[in-house]
Amino acid sequence: MSVDVVTFGCRLNAFESELIARHAEAAGTSDTIVINSCAVTNEAVAQARQSIRKLKRERPEARIVVTGCAAQTQSAMFAAMPEVDRVIGNDDKLQPEAWRATAQALAAPRFGIDASEKVAVSDIMAVTDMAPHLVDGFQRGLPRVFVQVQNGCDHRCTFCIIPFGRGNSRSVPMGAVVDQVRTLVARGHAEIVLTGVDLTSYGADLPGTPKLGRLVKQILRHVPELKRLRISSIDSIEADADLLDALADDARLMPHLHLSLQVGDDLILKRMKRRHARADAIAFCDQVRRLRPDIALGADLIAGFPTETEEMFARSLDLVEECGLTFLHVFPYSPRPGTPAARMPQVDGAVIRDRARRLRAAGEAALRRRLDAEIGCAREVLIESATQGRTEHYLPVAISGAESGSLQRLVITGHDRTRLSVQNSVVPGLDPGIHAVSGI
Repeated sequence: MSVDVVTFGCRLNAFESELIARHAEAAGTSDTIVINSCAVTNEAVAQARQSIRKLKRERPEARIVVTGCAAQTQSAMFAAMPEVDRVIGNDDKLQPEAWRATAQALAAPRFGIDASEKVAVSDIMAVTDMAPHLVDGFQRGLPRVFVQVQNGCDHRCTFCIIPFGRGNSRSVPMGAVVDQVRTLVARGHAEIVLTGVDLTSYGADLPGTPKLGRLVKQILRHVPELKRLRISSIDSIEADADLLDALADDARLMPHLHLSLQVGDDLILKRMKRRHARADAIAFCDQVRRLRPDIALGADLIAGFPTETEEMFARSLDLVEECGLTFLHVFPYSPRPGTPAARMPQVDGAVIRDRARRLRAAGEAALRRRLDAEIGCAREVLIESATQGRTEHYLPVAISGAESGSLQRLVITGHDRTRLSVQNSVVPGLDPGIHAVSGI
C-alpha cells in the first residue's frame, strides 16, 4: 500500500491532491495517508481532525501527513495530535523536494519526536510566483479535469482565513495554461475546468496584466479541438468584458457560473469588506442572462454573519429569486481565529443554523424549478460514468448504457428532484449552437 490522499474543501484542493499523490509516490513514500485539509470553516477543520483519528484507528501502522489550508494556518494544533507524523505547508505540498524530505522523516523512528519537529511549513506570504502544474497522473479519458491557473488572494474579507492559508494572488502565464489544456485535450479529456482561489484576479501579477477573459479567449482560439471549457467560482464584480464576450459568443464556454455573492444586504457586505453591493450582484446576473439566456447560476451564501438581523437575512433569502440562482453553496458562519469578523458581535448559533436551513431549502426549491424547466429540452450531456452525466449547465443526469467521456445530445424527460432523466437516444441533426434549445 503506497499513498492515499483524503481531500477536504474546494476544487482546487481536489486538483492539488492529484499532484500530492504523484510527488509523494515518486519520493518513495509508502503506507501513508495524506489529509489535504480545508480551513474555510471551523466545521471543515473539525472534520479533518475527526478523519485523522478515525483513519489511525483503522490503519494503526500507517503514517499520517496533514497539509492544506488548515495545516498552513494551524500547524501546531495538528502537530500536537499523536496520530499525526508530519505537517506540510500549503505551498510545500506542491514541491517534489518537500516530499523527498517527508519520505526521509517518515522513515526515521517515531518515538521521542517533539511536535515542533513534525512541522515543515514555510512562509506562504513569501511565495510570489506560480509554476504550472500539469497532473500527468490523470486517468486517460477522464471526462472532466481541472487546470490550476491562479492561487492565493490579495483581498482581505473580514470573515476569511484563506489568504493566510494560500498567500497572495499569483498566476500561471497564459502560454503555459494553453499548453496544459492542449496536452490534456490530446489525452482525451472532453471538459477542462479552470480553477483558482480568486479566479477573476488572474493575471494582475503577469506582464501586461491580462485578465481572465483574455485567458479564456486564448484557450478557445488556440485549442480548437477542446470540446468544453468551464470556469469555477468567480467574483462577479471582477468579471471583465472579454469573459462576457466569450460567454456570449462561444458555445464551448459552458453556460454555468458560480458566484461569490456571500450575502444580499449592503451593510453586511460592507462589514464583510466585499467590493460589490446587492444591486451589483443583481445587475450582473441580469446581464449574463441577456447574453446567455439559458445560463445556470450558482452562488456561495453565508448565513448568520456577525450583526446580521432577520431583516438583513431576508435580503439574502430574496437574492435567490432576484438573481435567478439554481445552485446554492450555503455556509453557516463560523468565526475563524485572527479574522476581524471573529471580534464582531456574534449571532446565536441556533439562529445561524436555522438561517442556513432556510437558505438550503430555498436552494432546493430553486433547483427543482430549474429541473422542471429542463423537461422536454435536448441537452448535450457529458457522460461521466456508467450511471451519470452532466449537461452544459452542470445539471446531473441519470443515464445508462453510454460510453464514459462521450458527449451525447439527449432529450430530458423528467427528474427525481436531484437528477434529470433522459431518453436513451441521441437527437439527430440538432444544431449545437448555444441557443438551439432553451426551454426556459
